[in-house]
Amino acid sequence: MGRQGQRWPVWILLLGLSVSVSGITRQELFPFGRNAGDQSLDEGNDETQEIRLEKPVTFHDGQFNQIYINTNGFVALEKPAGESEYLGNMPAGFGMIAALQGDLDTSDSVGKVFFRQDFSPALLQQAADHINRAFPEDDVVNPISAVVVTWVDVASHRAESRGDGLEHTGRRNTFQLVIASLETMSFAILLYPREAMQFQSTGSSYTMHAGFSKGQKTNLFLSKKQGPYYRITDDTEASVKKLAEQTNSGKRGVWVYEIGTFPHFTDVAPGEVADFPLDSQQHRSTGSHSHQHPVYPDLDGVYHRPEHPPPIQVHTVQFRPERPTVVEIENEDNIEVEVFTYNSGECGGQKCSKFGECRNYPSGRCCQCEPGYYGNGVQCVSDGVPQRMNGKVSGRVFVGNSPVPVDFASNDLHSYVVVNDGRAYVAISAIPPIVGFSLQPLSSVGGIIGWTFALQQPSFKNGFSIIGGEFKRQADVTFQPGGERLTISQEFKGIDEHDHLMVDTRLEGKIPEVPRGAAVQIDPYTEIYQYSTNLITASSTREYVINLQDGSTQSRSYKFKETITFRGCQHDEAVRAVPSTQMLSVDQVFVMYDMGEQLLRYAMTNKIGDVNGGQTEENACFTGRHGCDTNAVCKPGQGNQFTCECAAGFTGDGRACSDIDECRETPQICGPNAVCNNHPGTFRCECRDGFQFASDGQTCVEVQRPVDPCRIGTHDCDVPERARCSYTGGSSYICTCLPDVLRRVFFYFLLYVSDIDECQVNQCHENAVCFNTPGSFTCQCNPDFYGDGFHCSTEREKTRCQLHRESVLGAGPRGPRPVPGQFVPTCDAQGEYDPMQCHASIGQCWCVDRDGLEISGTRTGPGRFPECPGHDVPGPIRPTPDPNVSPLPPGSQILFAQSGKIEYIPLEGHNLKKNEAKTALHLPEKVVIGIAFDCVEKMVYWTDISTPAISKASLQGGEPVHIIKSDLSSPEGIAIDHLGRNMFWTDSMKDRIEVSSLDGSQRRVLINTDLVNPRAILTDPTNGYIYWADWNRDAPKIEMAYMDGTNRRVLAKDDLGLPNGLTYDPQTSLLCWADAGTHKVECMNPQQGSRRQLMEGIQYPFGLTTDGKNLYYTDWTRGAVVVVDRYARREVDEFQPQKRTRLYGITTAHAHCPSGQNYCSSNNGGCTHLCLATAAGRSCRCPDNAVGLGCVEREGWN
Repeated sequence: MGRQGQRWPVWILLLGLSVSVSGITRQELFPFGRNAGDQSLDEGNDETQEIRLEKPVTFHDGQFNQIYINTNGFVALEKPAGESEYLGNMPAGFGMIAALQGDLDTSDSVGKVFFRQDFSPALLQQAADHINRAFPEDDVVNPISAVVVTWVDVASHRAESRGDGLEHTGRRNTFQLVIASLETMSFAILLYPREAMQFQSTGSSYTMHAGFSKGQKTNLFLSKKQGPYYRITDDTEASVKKLAEQTNSGKRGVWVYEIGTFPHFTDVAPGEVADFPLDSQQHRSTGSHSHQHPVYPDLDGVYHRPEHPPPIQVHTVQFRPERPTVVEIENEDNIEVEVFTYNSGECGGQKCSKFGECRNYPSGRCCQCEPGYYGNGVQCVSDGVPQRMNGKVSGRVFVGNSPVPVDFASNDLHSYVVVNDGRAYVAISAIPPIVGFSLQPLSSVGGIIGWTFALQQPSFKNGFSIIGGEFKRQADVTFQPGGERLTISQEFKGIDEHDHLMVDTRLEGKIPEVPRGAAVQIDPYTEIYQYSTNLITASSTREYVINLQDGSTQSRSYKFKETITFRGCQHDEAVRAVPSTQMLSVDQVFVMYDMGEQLLRYAMTNKIGDVNGGQTEENACFTGRHGCDTNAVCKPGQGNQFTCECAAGFTGDGRACSDIDECRETPQICGPNAVCNNHPGTFRCECRDGFQFASDGQTCVEVQRPVDPCRIGTHDCDVPERARCSYTGGSSYICTCLPDVLRRVFFYFLLYVSDIDECQVNQCHENAVCFNTPGSFTCQCNPDFYGDGFHCSTEREKTRCQLHRESVLGAGPRGPRPVPGQFVPTCDAQGEYDPMQCHASIGQCWCVDRDGLEISGTRTGPGRFPECPGHDVPGPIRPTPDPNVSPLPPGSQILFAQSGKIEYIPLEGHNLKKNEAKTALHLPEKVVIGIAFDCVEKMVYWTDISTPAISKASLQGGEPVHIIKSDLSSPEGIAIDHLGRNMFWTDSMKDRIEVSSLDGSQRRVLINTDLVNPRAILTDPTNGYIYWADWNRDAPKIEMAYMDGTNRRVLAKDDLGLPNGLTYDPQTSLLCWADAGTHKVECMNPQQGSRRQLMEGIQYPFGLTTDGKNLYYTDWTRGAVVVVDRYARREVDEFQPQKRTRLYGITTAHAHCPSGQNYCSSNNGGCTHLCLATAAGRSCRCPDNAVGLGCVEREGWN
């Protein structure tokens, strides 16, 4: 689940775990009855009533404004079929939320079904308590609406004898369903009071069911396929009894599920707090006592539950549920069905890896990895393939006698392990010198990674082979002789979507100081690991030598004790066969702190084997001295014989292995509507735009996007002259009348004038539509025609600005040729005059009216810009097609990228309007690095290294669109040529700079030599240049070239560290950069070569932009957008987002395009394909692989 909001301390959320393990009572249900505002369903059997909702509920990936309440214990998302079609024949063919579905009856006037939608704060808080207790590690949820349905004392419709002496007659069930919803997600809370659950079957054979069915879907061939069906119960009565006896929410009888997220949904997610022991007080079996139904005189009143008690500060153990697995069921109609069962007996309560299988043992079932893979079965990785691990380091450490601690806040940790010889490398970034040297002895921070993937000796297993990649480790370090103590807490979270292991590390305590500049040498050591059920312990003594800069040495040591906890499978005989005591031998240890890069490095060689020590096995596979490729498996043979075999996904002789490109060798491997992306040793399938993965995680199905009736004209609002249609999501819209003054005028016409329908005698053009209005009429040209309605043609009539511009530019066989020094007006996307016009040759700007005439008193000098009012009156703010997009307000903005989103800060002059900052675009699960803004179409472009992809979205309201998704590795910097309508970007793994049209077509590699880590890139369209920075740590540099890639030259290469950010001001011709290595901001004139320092002492800048007066940069250390006055050369402001994560790219979204033109800005410069401006004119270039396109290339010409 991915929810945002305030987080509760675990001890608060787990209060309910220690005080609420008894089953719920009838009085603890949510309030229901007449006095609670409920309606009631008609008495009878199989009665259904539709309820229209003020706020929709979300089920799977859809949102519903009406639902159907049924006597038979369920809520339907569409009109349900008759009970004969689903009783005993589950899953149903329609969307169903089954609280407890069976053949039920209320016709005896005793049973009732109550329902309502509720918005009361008390009830919503009650729902929030259940949800947040069920998902203690997720962000706090605060529902905004709830649907409450209560089946009270309902009886079985058929009371035939079951043949076991236990009759249904007189037995009744009471249970409740609450659907608690936020704007885009819903949860189901199911409540089963133990004393009120008295039968489990209806009729002679219908065992009652609880679960969630999406219903059937019709595919392209008109055959039907059953959608996902998540089962809470199975076909046994025992599973129904457990509803009141067990839980997944920490409260017996209460079950919580996340059942829908809009617009994308993966699987139903059950609550995460389960496995509580049974009550000590046994309840009586419903089959061993006679039951007389009590009479409730206040049945139409309200059944209240006690107030929720305040939390008590306690610590307790967190429990996790078993996860659903996929099984197949048969259907008489041969409809394919996927059933998700929630069954504690499935493979020992584990969900096996996609590279694992469920294996039967005498005492139970456990997951086991398939041949060619290793792990604990829940998580499996390929034999021989190097492993990568990523994570964060946090905490607080005191160094020596310093009273001031050093705080760590999400420092990056990266690890790389060559598993076929046990080498492990660990690096932690952004470690300040005050603590960096003193952390060198703590190789144990990365030592756990060495143990996890240690080289295995015969009959011995490393950590991952036994417990996989999900476990917790705590290590206590005591330094000698000073007695300083440090605690290392690490949580290993398994494998992410990129096949990397995830780990979070926290350091707390005190360490002895290691003098600045000193090196540390750690002697080889061994550790004894003791293995027991769900617990592993180890201890050792580490000795190390400090080599001081003066040549002297100091010998020190520390004692080390660690505990590893994990959740294993008790039935796994293979794990039980592993020796209970094993020894980790760390033969080589290397530690280093790089003060310049503030990087802490550990490296070690690890083997796991016999506690008796001594390596009797001399086979190279067990010594690590085999010479196999790092992507190969060493296979031992007889004696000292061995062979090298390339790992799965690689090919070669084992000494040299190369990646198999599955996408190229098997083009259809991903199936229809999917794109295959090759990765080292594997491949990944991604759905094309407009498609998404179905519930099987493999098939790409078309995204069912809501239709906007206002856009396509299917609404029933009045004509546009009198009313406005506003889209509100789903299939809903709102009709609103125009302002009162207009309605009064229309009313006057309607009341006092006998209106003539002029459209009866059509006076409009034949390619136009006539609209009658009170007292008049209007004409509107048809789509793809232009004009005033009286005259329409397929040619758009040029505006006054466009004609003015063309008259100045002129036109010839080689395209427009601007006369040097002459003023050329700029037009907006609609062809009207830009409110601000500038003359680049004289460096002056001024404001103009609608007709392009200068407004007196607005002209400014070089480097300054007037504030010009727009020509259009802003219209009403309308809903956007995508809820993840927020339209930008009028004026200039600063856009910046943060994890999973792009935000904006409005500018007032050159000041940040921080109180109006807002998220412009939500991009969950994406890592956005570079962003650029197209001032013509008001479109933002960005690079994403997680997909990887280059995408765009209109910030006036529009959905994100992937432009490029293939042949990318790490796209980072991106820049737009708004005149030539081209896009440039860098790829720091492919080491190249590319260009394409703005739609991603006509792609061409411009530069692919002498690049190591290119990142920031920008354009100077008026002068025909591109600039970029290469942060190669060995030889950083800043370069420039013509836009066609020619005339390349280095601008700066000396006294650079990590030049991350880059920006260019066309008014002053200054190129500026921010350097995270030298901690400086510097500027230069690229044509003159004059370089000057603007500011020093900055911390860790990443992106950089300017508005002409100020520089704005994102800072990783501060987590802020920092503002620097370029003229005062000092920091003047900063903005810290509410969510403190790393900030990446930043750009200025100007309200109006900068003045200027180039040879490509009209008629594509006369080129057939790519027109790339140069200082001397332009070059016509062909895209790569342009065979058959009829493309004509021409070198730089004017």
